Amino acid sequence: MKLEVINMSFSFNKNKKIFSNVFFSLNEGEILSILGPNGSGKSTLLNCIARLLKADQGDIFLDGKSIFDYTMNEFARIIGYVPQSHVPAYAFTVKEFVVMGRSPYISTFSMPSSNDYNIALEAIEMLGITHLLTKSYTELSGGERQLVTIARAIAQQSKIILMDEPTSQLDYGNQIRTIEIIKKLSQKGYGIIMTTHTPDHAILLNEKIGIMDNSGNFEFGNVADVLNEEKLKKIYNIPLKLLYLKEINRMACVAGGI
Repeated sequence: MKLEVINMSFSFNKNKKIFSNVFFSLNEGEILSILGPNGSGKSTLLNCIARLLKADQGDIFLDGKSIFDYTMNEFARIIGYVPQSHVPAYAFTVKEFVVMGRSPYISTFSMPSSNDYNIALEAIEMLGITHLLTKSYTELSGGERQLVTIARAIAQQSKIILMDEPTSQLDYGNQIRTIEIIKKLSQKGYGIIMTTHTPDHAILLNEKIGIMDNSGNFEFGNVADVLNEEKLKKIYNIPLKLLYLKEINRMACVAGGI
């Protein structure tokens, strides 16, 4: 499955441009990390790909077919979505909430099968949250909800998963574990598009990157080719350094002393 975004532009109320001329492609098994300052349009871009918003211009294709030519169930089997935050409406248990990711495979008025529950439990185990299995989703912390929402997207078994700042509410340990899980998912053939405010996450994943600035411009390429100190300063408006650290055998993004 190949996702192609071609010449996409979006504006609110037809007069406030958010971004324009966005081009990129992503295959199954690839990861795209999207960096950009607050308000640059990263979440809006994901919402367009997820069919929650419609772009003013351009096209989004899945294997050469417009995303709007798929039925909702067909689309949900291809594209999964982890929002930046999720406000629960009902006190489902974690197990019940995660098995909802199986809905594209369950016919109307049917109940989840034992196989659906097994797939949901595997996703819960992958995230290391089996201890939350019987807890009410409404009683979870923000970070726990984020992990549970990621588990639901994994249970959905979509070919491409969109993740809007999936580590934003997580402690540092769970941030790194989530990045490791994203890498494992790509190795299993999932395509991942992830927005983040942490350049080091893009460096750790070391695949494709998209940089969106406040003017709505989008630059796409490989991390090693696109990411540099000049662009980091433009994104975050502070001097940041990209240094090779032999102790960890990789480049890292670091700030100077305060």
